[in-house]
Amino acid sequence: MKQTPLHAAHVALEAQMAEFAGYDMPIQYKTGVMAEHNATRESAGIFDVSHMGQVIISGSDAVSFLEELTPSAFGSLGTTRAKYTVLTNEQGGIIDDMIVSRMAEDQFFVVVNGACKDKDLAWFEKNALDFDVQIDHLEERALIALQGPKSEQMLKESLGIDTSDLDYMQMMQTDELYVSRLGYTGEDGFEISMPQERAVKIWNDLNAHEAVTPVGLAARDSLRLEMGYPLYGHDIDDTTSPVEAGIAWIMRGRDDNNFFGAERILKEKSEGVSRKRVGVRLTGKGVAREGVELFKPGTDEKIGVLTSGGFSPTTQAAIGQAYVEAEHAAVGAQIDVRVRGRNIEAVIDKMPFVAAKTKTATKKAA
Repeated sequence: MKQTPLHAAHVALEAQMAEFAGYDMPIQYKTGVMAEHNATRESAGIFDVSHMGQVIISGSDAVSFLEELTPSAFGSLGTTRAKYTVLTNEQGGIIDDMIVSRMAEDQFFVVVNGACKDKDLAWFEKNALDFDVQIDHLEERALIALQGPKSEQMLKESLGIDTSDLDYMQMMQTDELYVSRLGYTGEDGFEISMPQERAVKIWNDLNAHEAVTPVGLAARDSLRLEMGYPLYGHDIDDTTSPVEAGIAWIMRGRDDNNFFGAERILKEKSEGVSRKRVGVRLTGKGVAREGVELFKPGTDEKIGVLTSGGFSPTTQAAIGQAYVEAEHAAVGAQIDVRVRGRNIEAVIDKMPFVAAKTKTATKKAA
């Protein structure tokens, strides 16, 4: 099993470790999942996400290369700006979701999921043959996420990095570090890419602050679930299209069909889909997990399946994501969630379940 550069730090903190994406990763620390979740919402949580893949795509054809592999537009993306998108296959399914940041006119920094990075790299290399691009896997870099309302303050006090002028979905480079204002929690926060030999000191410097709490993968999952963010391999996969997943907004600015899976994706965008990804909130007592089937109330008519599920510490409710037949996807629709043969009342709910507090969202609300 692989280890991140911060493995010894997790063990020293007596983290509960388990395999994830081929790495021995912290699931939770002594404080527990609930405390870690709440600390991120209320103060600042620090996460080791070094298992994720970091890639630089550069060359004169970098934009056209990315626009063939994804349904998104990159020509108009400003330097230092970041964009969420997906890699699609020939059938219009999702190979992976990722964040792409423009470092220069012909250079992009890409972060992909840890469990998918090998297949993603192979896909990049296979399709790069017809383009003037270079694919560089940054294997010697670590990645730390700092998330929560006090993240900006913690970066300045602990590392001396001033991000007050950095917008949401924007990156900056300072002293070998790539600092991006983004994350998968819905809070204001950052992902910091660094040479792996600097990871332990940066982790310890941040974690030494009383306002910062180390957070494991369990709370990372409950945080992203509250935001309605899809988890690859669960809520999206290589059979799911961006339209079914409810993320067709990633196609803004594209008016062509020169990307993998365009035939299916554009057809679904114009004609609609037979199933949709939706939020589910249980109104009856219980918690539902991935794989639980959904039914039309009071019947045995199956209408969907839960792809993620758990308890939301922030809303104090059991929530989840599911794919349901389009005719049953309206917000407010009543459904039954069948757990171990018992029906639990539930409702189709809007996502996110918790309002985003990213810097841009906060500015707009002000």
